[in-house]
Amino acid sequence: MARKILIITGDAAETLEVLYPYERLKEEGFEVHIGAPEVRKLQFVVHDFVDGFDTYTEKLGHAWPADVALADVDPADYAAIVIPGGRAPEYLRNNEDAKRIVRHFFETDAPVAATCHGPLLLAAAGVLGGRTSSIYPELAIDLEVVGAAFENGGGVVDGNLVTSRAWPDNGTWMKAFLGVLAEAGVRAEDELAAASV
Repeated sequence: MARKILIITGDAAETLEVLYPYERLKEEGFEVHIGAPEVRKLQFVVHDFVDGFDTYTEKLGHAWPADVALADVDPADYAAIVIPGGRAPEYLRNNEDAKRIVRHFFETDAPVAATCHGPLLLAAAGVLGGRTSSIYPELAIDLEVVGAAFENGGGVVDGNLVTSRAWPDNGTWMKAFLGVLAEAGVRAEDELAAASV
């Protein structure tokens, strides 16, 4: 069985920010679980920019099943977490189990990846003070009010934390996260087996 990584998300998460890391981490040999407030089919969305609009638009995206309820998650069962953006983090930051899970990964200095609105959950969990993080740029103030420094980048690394602005950064974000996983010694089971031969 591969080492497990948890994606913390919910309804109205950005489709590309959930499914890209989900598939990319599986491609590397990890077992990836979707954690949400409830075990049910989630409805993701697609955000894009339209000429003449001051902000992004939102349309329905893919639906995808959650594997585990956040209340049932033992964070010690996972080697790392990923927090996609979209609107899901806006309400997940009020979820005590989501914050409990996030705090565990910062207390144990385990790898964490967050993008777009995802760092809102980190801010609510109280783990960003003194850290450097990217976020969707219009939300930079949400980092600054909790004592974090905003960096406008696509694969911002601060210790165990890798952040980015939004789905156009997916490749840079996941490349940096895979580097942090490797530095932390988090490898898929097939890599561990090959290393022991």
